[in-house]
Amino acid sequence: MASPVRTGKGFAGFPRRSRLTAMPSLLLGRLLEEIDDLAELKCTLRLVWMLQNTKGFPRYVTIDEIMADRVLLKGLGGAGRDAAAEVRRGLGLAVQRGTVVTGSLDRGGSALQVYAINSESERKAFDELAGSSPAPPASGDVPEIDRPNIFGLYENNIGMINPIIAEELRLAEETYPEQWIRDAFREAVTRNKRSWRYIAVILDRWDRDGRDDGRSVRSPEKAGYERFLGR
Repeated sequence: MASPVRTGKGFAGFPRRSRLTAMPSLLLGRLLEEIDDLAELKCTLRLVWMLQNTKGFPRYVTIDEIMADRVLLKGLGGAGRDAAAEVRRGLGLAVQRGTVVTGSLDRGGSALQVYAINSESERKAFDELAGSSPAPPASGDVPEIDRPNIFGLYENNIGMINPIIAEELRLAEETYPEQWIRDAFREAVTRNKRSWRYIAVILDRWDRDGRDDGRSVRSPEKAGYERFLGR
């Protein structure tokens, strides 16, 4: 007879419909081995969460937002430690390691210090903003940047890519015209429906019913994409 599962008394377990946070695989692999400072680890993980709950592009979190985060302050305070100093130290270590990038943006004549995860798309957008200091794009705009492929569009408008989504994106990129993909992302963002499933439905509808140009892309690749999605 199997022994009953024992759990700790401090946490009741995750609810059935808990929200998931996408995490870069490297952060849970090699980097997790290397990061040996608790403040750095907590600041990095919390920043990933904060960025995924930030809309618009590029996604960044200001130093004021970070320093006001109750989870970080409570998690790094206590035992005589200065919580605010620990947060700043953790952020500094993350920047030194290269998992996090920081910069100063000009907003109304004053410098605004912001932080983001060091991904290719965010870093490029960061450099552009730091160089010209424009106002952030409206949330309904799909930015025209140097990385217009489907992976860049997803990262810029929805969030980090996990392996399952990456495979769906690859198949969709092989199936649909590039302009369709860009237009579908634009429509989803305009309607504030930032999910790949919503975009995939748009693309499938255009392919099935046609667009204004009457084009359709029915092909063996399309059939394979539908089988992958379970249709």
